[in-house]
Amino acid sequence: MLGCPQLLQQIVAAAEAQGKDKFEENYVIATSWQRSGQQQSHSGKGGNRCPDPPLHPVVVPHSMAQVSPRQDRRRSSSLNGDKHRGESSDEASEAPMTTYLLYESAAGYALFLKKEFEETAETEEEVQNSLLDPKKVSKIVSLHAWTQFRDAEDALNQANSISAGIATEELVNFLEMNLPKKKKTYQLGVYDPELGKALAEQFPIAHGQSVKELLRGCRLHFNRLVKDLNEGDLDKARLGLGHAFSRARMQLDPNRQDKPIMNTIALLDNLDKNINTFAMRVREWYAWHFPELTKIVTDNIAYAKVSRVVRVRDNFEGDKEALTEACGSEDVADEILKALKMSMGQDIVEMDMKNIDHFASEVIKLADMRKTLHEYLKAKMDLVAPNLAALIGEIIGARLISHAGSLTNLAKYPASTVQILGAEKALFRAIKTKGNTPKYGLIFHSTFIGRAQQKNKGRISRYLANKCSLASRIDCFSDEATTVFGEKLKDQVEERLTFLSEGTTPRKNLEVMQEAIKEVTKLRKKRAKKAKAAAEAAAGGEEVEEGAVKPKKKRPAAEVQPEAEETPAPKKKKKRAVEAEEETAASEATPKRKKKASA
Repeated sequence: MLGCPQLLQQIVAAAEAQGKDKFEENYVIATSWQRSGQQQSHSGKGGNRCPDPPLHPVVVPHSMAQVSPRQDRRRSSSLNGDKHRGESSDEASEAPMTTYLLYESAAGYALFLKKEFEETAETEEEVQNSLLDPKKVSKIVSLHAWTQFRDAEDALNQANSISAGIATEELVNFLEMNLPKKKKTYQLGVYDPELGKALAEQFPIAHGQSVKELLRGCRLHFNRLVKDLNEGDLDKARLGLGHAFSRARMQLDPNRQDKPIMNTIALLDNLDKNINTFAMRVREWYAWHFPELTKIVTDNIAYAKVSRVVRVRDNFEGDKEALTEACGSEDVADEILKALKMSMGQDIVEMDMKNIDHFASEVIKLADMRKTLHEYLKAKMDLVAPNLAALIGEIIGARLISHAGSLTNLAKYPASTVQILGAEKALFRAIKTKGNTPKYGLIFHSTFIGRAQQKNKGRISRYLANKCSLASRIDCFSDEATTVFGEKLKDQVEERLTFLSEGTTPRKNLEVMQEAIKEVTKLRKKRAKKAKAAAEAAAGGEEVEEGAVKPKKKRPAAEVQPEAEETPAPKKKKKRAVEAEEETAASEATPKRKKKASA
């Protein structure tokens, strides 16, 4: 064979390394026309053609080789035959996979066995339409095992666990009893992926569109598949479990009522906007009749009250007391009376004045409603987040809770997030333009940042956000609602302000917290004493009510006292008489002993 010896050596080495069969499958030894030496033109001098170039073997992959159709068909048929033979051998070695379906109903757990179901032969709509027929569903799945809940409380506990993605002990025992022991021979279809993750450690889990469609069919025809269960009982179980589950989800914790706080602060913001808009409308409307009143009375609510008192300028009788009560100052009332005499406003009709009066009364009602809402918000903040309210105020604290979504979410935020909470647009704009990020968000309205110098506003905002984060965590995770920690944190912020302005060193955080803990323990002891005293007083009151004769026993006790005073005297006389008798007996006995001794 003619050719390059180096190329032949490479072909032989590749064949020895990979094996002959594998080499022939992957490569083709083809011959190609290749010129050796320098290229010559086809027409030399004198019209003589150049000699034909020799043949050189070239190694070409199958994808690049130009194979004849017959050779291609033979090769493909042989490869397909080998592939089918391999698949048949694999199928023979592996047993068919059995699919079980877990359905959690309101009455208990059901385990279904899938018989036949072609997933690829039909579209999704055709599959759903086929599952609407109960006869087809009974051919596709059959009931394998069924267990019923003990009572409504057990059903609620199981539903809460499943919604949280927790596999209960009852569910695991039910599956272990009714599923095969060899895990490679079956798979368990579960609708909820979170529950599937919890069961994946013990059982092979399948979760896909076909499993969802089959479980929908099982849920639709559950009454016919489970013959031991009546339709009326299942409806009652669903209704009772639905009410109990929803009631448990919507139950309010009295110590964590942050949802009313969020609604109240949103309503307060809307009320402020509406009150300002309506008050400005009252000013514009009544200023045509009494324009001087706009400069005299600057407060919007006071302006509405004065407009209701004065009404038509010419008909005002000069009731100074009512005017003083409306504007809140005698000096302002005197100015109004002076301006009434020389006003340059136009006359107004009584019908227009009625409309102005009615609109002004609505503004006053909205202002009163805002006051009551503010008091309600203060009471709620003292109950839910007392330390945060004591530190930064109930309005800003409520806005922080509302912006975070709940007190728990606010407690989970770091101090850096609390610092810029409410300034997300400015933050993302700064990140996009690669500019300076904002230093504060909602906490900018705090008095601490307003009192700080311009160069220290960023430092105070960072320090205040840190203390707000601590206060929210104390409020969220503490058992008792106290304002001690919030007041101590507020003192720390004040000390930081003086440190930045004057340079006095503040106290350490450890010292402040130790003082706060001591105060909290004292408060607990006082509360315990008060509770104990109240319990004793209640118990004493019950005893007095049971035996009403007790106060009458005090009178004979006072009469017995003189008798008790007289009785000790005879006792002393008796003691003296006894002592005298003992002395005489001793005196009589001593000489007898002497006589015996002398004898």
